[in-house]
Amino acid sequence: MTADERRSTQSLAAIFALRMLGLFLVLPVFALEARKYPGGDDPALIGLAMGLYGLTQAVMQVPLGLASDRLGRKRVIVAGLLVFAAGSVLAALAGSIHGLMIGRALQGAGAVSAAVTALLADLTRDEVRTKGMALVGMS
Repeated sequence: MTADERRSTQSLAAIFALRMLGLFLVLPVFALEARKYPGGDDPALIGLAMGLYGLTQAVMQVPLGLASDRLGRKRVIVAGLLVFAAGSVLAALAGSIHGLMIGRALQGAGAVSAAVTALLADLTRDEVRTKGMALVGMS
């Protein structure tokens, strides 16, 4: 890998890891914390609040991937990270389980995985692309 390819791979791996933290970091304590919110004693709402992140992320991958083809990878990644940040703030400030659900759904809607991997493919040569994808995937 050239220095530029290494730097690009490391930067995109960091972005990918940041996004995945939103999904996996909260799993061990989410149900315990959700119970503190009004309405948070309903296991179905807790499960829905956890699942909305993954659901909106999955739904938005294809549209944002297509948008990255038309509008540019970096623009879509930045927009997705801003949507993720807005959802994080909304979730942090939520006063009820329903507000938390809205924040989690918005976090997931900032899905940038497709754009990150497409940008990595754009920035790496064929012979090192697999290594770059593996490094991003490990993050």
